[in-house]
Amino acid sequence: MTKKSYSWIDVIPSTFSSLLFISQIIVGIYLISDVSQITILAYTGVGLYIFSGWIFGMLPVIEFRKKGGVKKGKSYIQTTKLVNTGIYSIVRHPQYVTFILFAIAGMLLFQHWIVFLLGIPIIPLTYIDLLRADKRLIEKFSDDYKQYMQKVPRANFVIGIIRHLRRRNRKHQTGK
Repeated sequence: MTKKSYSWIDVIPSTFSSLLFISQIIVGIYLISDVSQITILAYTGVGLYIFSGWIFGMLPVIEFRKKGGVKKGKSYIQTTKLVNTGIYSIVRHPQYVTFILFAIAGMLLFQHWIVFLLGIPIIPLTYIDLLRADKRLIEKFSDDYKQYMQKVPRANFVIGIIRHLRRRNRKHQTGK
């Protein structure tokens, strides 16, 4: 397996989406007193921050440490094994999903047109990173990753939950 080098161009989407996300929060906090908010949307935004941060943000760290063959002292993302259990049996890229959900949460929480304008580009920029991540993981894990791609959606956790429950139900019915 050859190790591919990456250029600065590869980090442009994540750099811009990170800057937009930070700007979204700063602008939102600064403007929040000027906005007449719909309370239920604001609470939904807070809930989405908490839910996505824990489920899609933290569970991958735990799962990678537990099942990813990460060497002691290395970052949790430096896996040596393909992880397809836990949150990774629902979506292939849960931490990217977190970033998308955080952008939406900011829009719901702060409810200002500037925050919306800052949040909207985060979604396609993050999706570009998702596509690149799949390519890198195919290079790293080859056919095993391609098979995993057939079973688990890239980012759609609703479809991922449905597929996960169907697989679990089938295993339960067949006794395997």
